Amino acid sequence: MSREAPPILWNPSAEFRASTNLAAYAGWLRETGRADVSPDDYEGLWRWSVGDLDAFWRSIWDRFGVLADGSPEPVLGSRDMPGADWFPNARLNHAEHVFRDAPDDRVAIVEAGELRATREITWGELRELTARVAAALRAHGVGEGDRVAAYLPNIAETLAAFFATASLGAVWSSCSPHFGARTVIDRFAQIEPKVLLAVDGYRYGGRDFDKLDVVAELEAAMPSVEHTVLLPYLADAPDVTPLREGIGWDAFLAAGDGGELTFRRVPFSHPLWVLYSSGTTGLPKAIVQSHGGILLEHLKKMWLHLDARPGDRVFWFTTTGWMMWNFLAGVLLTDAAIVLYDGNPGHPSLDRLWDLAAETGATCFGTSASFLASCLKAGVEPGAGRDLSALRSVGSTGSPLSPEGFRWVYDHLGSDTWLFSTSGGTDVCTAFVGGCPLLPVYEGELQGRSLGADVQAFDEDGRPVMDEVGELVITQPMPSMPVSFWNDPSGERLRESYFSIYPGVWRHGDWIELTSRGTAIIYGRSDSTINRGGIRMGTAEIYRAVLAEDAIVDALVVDVPNPDATQDNWMPLFVVLDE
Repeated sequence: MSREAPPILWNPSAEFRASTNLAAYAGWLRETGRADVSPDDYEGLWRWSVGDLDAFWRSIWDRFGVLADGSPEPVLGSRDMPGADWFPNARLNHAEHVFRDAPDDRVAIVEAGELRATREITWGELRELTARVAAALRAHGVGEGDRVAAYLPNIAETLAAFFATASLGAVWSSCSPHFGARTVIDRFAQIEPKVLLAVDGYRYGGRDFDKLDVVAELEAAMPSVEHTVLLPYLADAPDVTPLREGIGWDAFLAAGDGGELTFRRVPFSHPLWVLYSSGTTGLPKAIVQSHGGILLEHLKKMWLHLDARPGDRVFWFTTTGWMMWNFLAGVLLTDAAIVLYDGNPGHPSLDRLWDLAAETGATCFGTSASFLASCLKAGVEPGAGRDLSALRSVGSTGSPLSPEGFRWVYDHLGSDTWLFSTSGGTDVCTAFVGGCPLLPVYEGELQGRSLGADVQAFDEDGRPVMDEVGELVITQPMPSMPVSFWNDPSGERLRESYFSIYPGVWRHGDWIELTSRGTAIIYGRSDSTINRGGIRMGTAEIYRAVLAEDAIVDALVVDVPNPDATQDNWMPLFVVLDE
């Protein structure tokens, strides 16, 4: 039974809707005879996108002019999950699409942090740096399929190194310098990198952290590393002598042969990067996603759902150890610039990122639900004393945003702000439920299912339900789903992770309610569901109640099995108290 609808906090005006990339895309579909859809009927557009996957994804290919050798037909050689075979006759390169048609004098990146003053980097500067890194990697023996591991912060050099790696057909993987040695080794050692890129340290919350010992430990734990490149960040000239294969950043770049940036076109399913997501046991899952899959998904997501436009500046607070860094890099597939920040988002106060938004003219402010909740509790006033007139949208992800968080955004940023809460995951490096610039924002709810993502809620018998809480599943393939896990040649671990409960259907591990209004509500992880006295509770429900207390700034609840089946499990609640 449909519940009473919560208040509508934002409804796009007719002028706003008409100006969106999504409205233009829907009009193009009709004009070209591809689909009889209307921007006034997003639900109908979504139904077409999942009802004819081949036509939908081919339309993304054509609309955004994918550069490739070979043929885009067939779109799907196999529809099996796992094992879907996308665009099997095409060869392309993700990085080639990032640099196409970008004028040298246009701003690509705005960078800021605790160690660097705010600066703008043009496309010409980014292209030149990327070409130099690519040439240096080639000179150090990196080629197609080799792995480049980056222990680097969220700065421009890291993006250039990623694009350079991708341009060669090599495979990228990154971890934040905030991670300790064991955490990084558990990830990078799985993929046996040829080159390790690292910084000497970083500043966080006003404190300096030297990481040279950790870099040496990483190098020692990975005999596959032939070169460890040290980028000076904390110090002007860090000592590379403690490293077995150490080389300074400038010396590394000098080894390249210069020249123009070129791109090696690889099969659509060729690995682009490896992301990591913790499983219930063993090492983190080393998730391999493809050049073509990420390209198609991010073209769709950034243009149509994020609505990135020429002149926009998109910010999302992240580190290089979170998939949102890869997601933010995908914004450069559009005509928008991105804003990077490296440092503590709460230092010297929670005003810091709002100051950054004003200073950089950010049009989209992306963050976590926990950051918005912290601002609410701390009484932060984003609009007080700063100019946020450029800000058009606020994005929230990482965990469910409470209704109170929704109200706080509208109370403090105004009724004309488009707030989109999103849900997806590292596993697909995108959000499959979330923002849509054509739809209203209901308090506490995600706006809708993403195009091309056949998201359903399944009951205990594996049947789709509406207006009820169920397992979040994806019943048809998406291009950005993993092509494999690293070192999982039989695919057993991949199948066990997503397809063991519903064969042929992706089970994501979240509780979701899809409403008859087209919206969605995420209730937390289904694989961390707590059952007390026969009542199932999502962790998000518990956190919402606990974090409503002003004295509690963070919390973690766990359900520990009791060996005695006649007794309830032990359910400790860990809290971080306000000072």
